[in-house]
Amino acid sequence: MSDSTNRRGRRIAIRTPISGGWVLALGVTVWLLFFGAWEGAVRAEAVNPLLVPSPFTVLDTLYDLIVEGRFAKDIGISVMRVVVSFTGVCLLAIPLGILMGTFRAAESFFNPFVSAWRYLPAPSFIPILLMWLGTGEGPKLALLFIGVVFFLITLVMDYTRQVRIELIETALTLGTSQWQVLRTVIVPAVLPNVVVAMRQMLAVSWTYLVIAEIVASSTGIGAMMMNARRFLHTDKIMAGILVIGVLGLLFDLAFRWAHRLLFRYLYAHGR
Repeated sequence: MSDSTNRRGRRIAIRTPISGGWVLALGVTVWLLFFGAWEGAVRAEAVNPLLVPSPFTVLDTLYDLIVEGRFAKDIGISVMRVVVSFTGVCLLAIPLGILMGTFRAAESFFNPFVSAWRYLPAPSFIPILLMWLGTGEGPKLALLFIGVVFFLITLVMDYTRQVRIELIETALTLGTSQWQVLRTVIVPAVLPNVVVAMRQMLAVSWTYLVIAEIVASSTGIGAMMMNARRFLHTDKIMAGILVIGVLGLLFDLAFRWAHRLLFRYLYAHGR
C-alpha cells in the first residue's frame, strides 16, 4: 500500500486528528457545494426566483442594506440584546447549576422547578411579557433569558456531577472543608465543560432572536425581516438569515478560541 493511500486512510480514521489545512478545506468545500446547488437551482428555474432569489442577489441586497446605514445599526442592536440577555443567563445559571450538581439538597430543591420550566415553550410567554413589561427592550430580553436559562442550569448541573469523585474524596481526606472543595476542586474541574455549555446555549439564544424581535419591535435583524415579509422582499429576509448565521459562527469561533486559550492543558496532546 502506497504512502498516499495510507495518508488518505488516516484522514478518515475514527477520531484521528487532521491538519488545519484539511479542516479549512473541508469547511469551505461544504459551503461552496451548498451555494453552488442553490445557484444551480435558480439558474435551472427549479425554484421561483421571487421566493428563492440567487445567492448573488442576496449578497447584493445585503451590501445595499449595510451601505444604507440602518441595517448596521439593526445588527448592533441584535448583538446587544443577545449579549445582555445571555450575560444575565450565565450569572444565574452557572453558580446555581454548580451548586445543584454538588449538593444533593440543592438539586432536590431546585431541580423539580427547573425541569418543569424546561418544557414550557418560551414564545408562549410573549403575551404576558408584553402586559408585564410593555413594548420596550424588557420583553425581548426576558424572552431570550427564559428561552435559555433553564437549559443552561441543567447542562451545568450535569457536567458538575461528572467531576471525578476521587478528586473530591481526596480533598476531603486531606482535611479540606466542603466549601474549599467546591472552590478549589469542583469549580476548576468543571469550568472547561461550563464554557462548552455556554457555547451550546448561546447558539440557542441566537435561534430565539427573530422571535424576540417580532415582539412590538421596529429595530433589530428580526424586525427588518418581518418588515420585508410584508412586501415579499425575500432577498432581504435571506440576507437577515445570512447575517444571523455569520454572527452565530463568529461567536462560536470566539468561544472555541477562548476555550483553547483558557484551558491549554486540554489541547497539549492534540485534543
